[in-house]
Amino acid sequence: MTRFLTTVAVLALCVAPMTAQSQEGQYNSTASLLINGGGGIGYVIVLMSVVGFALMIEAAITISRKKLAPPEIIDQLRSHLENKDFQAAFDLCEQNPGYVTNVMHAALPKVDHGFEKMEEAAGGVAEEEAIKLHSKISYMSLLGSVSPLLGLYGTVWGMMMAFETIEKQASPKPSELALGIKIALVTTFQGLSVAIPLNVGFFFFRNRVVSLVLEMGALIEDLLEPFRPAPGQG
Repeated sequence: MTRFLTTVAVLALCVAPMTAQSQEGQYNSTASLLINGGGGIGYVIVLMSVVGFALMIEAAITISRKKLAPPEIIDQLRSHLENKDFQAAFDLCEQNPGYVTNVMHAALPKVDHGFEKMEEAAGGVAEEEAIKLHSKISYMSLLGSVSPLLGLYGTVWGMMMAFETIEKQASPKPSELALGIKIALVTTFQGLSVAIPLNVGFFFFRNRVVSLVLEMGALIEDLLEPFRPAPGQG
């Protein structure tokens, strides 16, 4: 969470300078236009983009095999299990929380109750860990779905403003219609600019999560295999 909030703050600081306009009321750059030109609705979409891209950066850092099952920790855990030093293995899992260590932390206290109990405890926590990973990336899908709808909302709002000007003035100047049309176009562009990368990112990380969950499951089964009773044993 701390890493995510830090990423949001950094991205916000990068965007903030572009919100300033020149004294003549003109936008300093195309980037400034695309950030400020959508009005209040546009700022909401920009905020969503900051949060969305922070989620993508955080996912790229944390959703990896190295983070979910650090090789050095797994090697130490495997060594403790081979030496039947279950207390050391339990302590190692407790001190190094992660996908695999959390699962083994739940399974090891059941070592005296048999393999089935260990497997049951491990399966419950593994399911929770998988849900956590899916929940982490689900917000990308949410933001990617809502942002184009907000862009469409801005489009409708801008066109309403333009037609209101036409209604009040028999022959309005193009400059008098420009504000509403600008809001309509900029918010549409903003919504699509946020939705496209976030939806691509969501499907990319969803596939990565599915692959890693399967890989972690196989690793956990391998760690639990020595506790499986031999055929014919109770």
